[in-house]
Amino acid sequence: MYKIALNGPNRLDLELDGKLDSDAMKVALDELCSKAEGIEHGRMLYRITNFELPTFGAMAVEMSRLPKLFGLIGKFDRCAVLTEKRWIQKASEIEGSIVPGLKIKGFDLDQESDAEAWLAQDG
Repeated sequence: MYKIALNGPNRLDLELDGKLDSDAMKVALDELCSKAEGIEHGRMLYRITNFELPTFGAMAVEMSRLPKLFGLIGKFDRCAVLTEKRWIQKASEIEGSIVPGLKIKGFDLDQESDAEAWLAQDG
């Protein structure tokens, strides 16, 4: 299950709970791209409550859309990742260190107010 919601003019909130198959991945990526339309210097709050690796088909869908996803990433300056999985927090922060212009920071699920404060910071 996933949810993607606009939360202001330059903010998206995403929620992932469980596994995505290829059909769900297609719909999710289309919705993500659509809702990110017009965002500049965006912020993203990504809540991952019950992570399961996506199916092989879902990963193939994501790989086929990499050029579009790289353009999407450029619309965002900060992404807070809320999850209890430390390895997802660390992997997210590593991704943020290699993507120019994007800062990603991991938080525990009970640190949502800290994540919100971090997203609100300038710079």
